Amino acid sequence: MTVRSFLKLVEIQTKAASVTPFMLGTVYALYAFHEFKVVNFLIMFISLISFDMVTTAINNYMDYKKANKTYGYNYEKHNAIVRDNLSETTVVITIVVLLLVASVSGFALYLRTNLVVLLIGMMSFAVGILYSFGPIPISRMPLGEVFSGFFMGFVIVFLSVFIHVYDKNIAYVTYSDGILNVWFNVLVVLKIFFMSLPAVMGIANIMLANNICDIEDDLENRRYTLPIYIGKEKALKLFKALYYISYIDIVALVILKVLPLLALIVLLTFVPINKNIKEFYKVQTKKDTFPLSVKNFLIMNVVEIITIGLSMII
Repeated sequence: MTVRSFLKLVEIQTKAASVTPFMLGTVYALYAFHEFKVVNFLIMFISLISFDMVTTAINNYMDYKKANKTYGYNYEKHNAIVRDNLSETTVVITIVVLLLVASVSGFALYLRTNLVVLLIGMMSFAVGILYSFGPIPISRMPLGEVFSGFFMGFVIVFLSVFIHVYDKNIAYVTYSDGILNVWFNVLVVLKIFFMSLPAVMGIANIMLANNICDIEDDLENRRYTLPIYIGKEKALKLFKALYYISYIDIVALVILKVLPLLALIVLLTFVPINKNIKEFYKVQTKKDTFPLSVKNFLIMNVVEIITIGLSMII
């Protein structure tokens, strides 16, 4: 397998969807708790990127194995296994190696923190694998947007905060005499959740846009996604609404002083994002307008990261 084929198999261009929430959580840990542990940061980055590549490679492999429609853009050009004539053995070995790297680094992170990281990490790994693998993968049900938005948009943010502040009584897990005790500081967790909401909504919309573009192919391949259940018109309205909710969230958090006043700069992104929404409304194709959902996610969340960072300097 060439480097080019590997990067296509894991769709390296999509890794911004996991790195951005990771950076959002890191900046928030610095802003809210004034904490940054560089070794934990590096270990989580390795585990996160490796596992993100695992889930993408599994998704492409399962699409290749289960495809009923074996022609067209999504199969012949989008799937690296077909485009570059990769052997199944090579793909499986690649997935296993990446999973080992992600697992070992994730376990190392647990050893440096506590059981919260291990339990959430294991749950995230399970969801990531079941997203594309198994008799009924999550991606083939109308739950893909919910799972991807929650786990990539919130769980990654939470963990990227927690690895720096695991000793601050934000959350802990104990096990004794057959009893598992889980404790969370609800107020802090809620602050992190609502701070991460633009990431949650943005990632959910990436999945939603992808599924809207693939409605016809998904029907042929028996992937019954959310747009198929609710219809294209309602799916497009939901696509727009999730962005608008994100802006309301930012304003509310600034008023509640969870985010700095500078975060209101995020509202300026409404102009380009709303323009992209209108473009997506006109036509929905994987090749032409799907990338607009990725651009919208990056525009809003990168600006949020920058404004939180700048607030600590200015």
